[in-house]
Amino acid sequence: MSDDIDIDIDSLSSRMDGALAAMRRDFTTLRTGRASASMLDSIHVEAYGARTPLAQVATINVPEPRMVTVNVWDKSMVEAVDKAIRISGLGLNPVMDGTMLRLPIPELNEERRREMAKLLGTYAENAKISARNVRRDGMDQIKKAKNDGMSEDDQKVWQDEIQDITDAAIKKIDAALEVKQAEIMQV
Repeated sequence: MSDDIDIDIDSLSSRMDGALAAMRRDFTTLRTGRASASMLDSIHVEAYGARTPLAQVATINVPEPRMVTVNVWDKSMVEAVDKAIRISGLGLNPVMDGTMLRLPIPELNEERRREMAKLLGTYAENAKISARNVRRDGMDQIKKAKNDGMSEDDQKVWQDEIQDITDAAIKKIDAALEVKQAEIMQV
């Protein structure tokens, strides 16, 4: 490989790992029949004229395995928090108790499990698209380096290296998807 032309493989690899990490964060927002505070991470509330993450207007706790509580700090925000949770698509129906919202986590039925598995597939596909975009950026770097004098042999080596890290990232994404789908489909 040419010493004067550098393709930053570490940067490309870390960006692909970032796509996997983002997908895993998305996975944690889906409920699997057990309560988790992170399942509310994707919910934003219309607060004070701006869309604000739920965690910035309330305290989220998990007092028992099938219950999440949301203690809203500002009494005037309770209705907005309730509405945001109801329209979030998580299938949760808050029970209001003053500034506290109780979110009982119902058992997942077969239809809901299939919907969630499909949503997991969408998250995984988005992560794969991100990994492919990183690969495309790397290939663009190689094309630019070719114009700057990179040999065809070096170009082929770099292309193979980028393809290898892309294949590895997609394999990790598929493995994480398989594990999470098995977890959701488990009765």
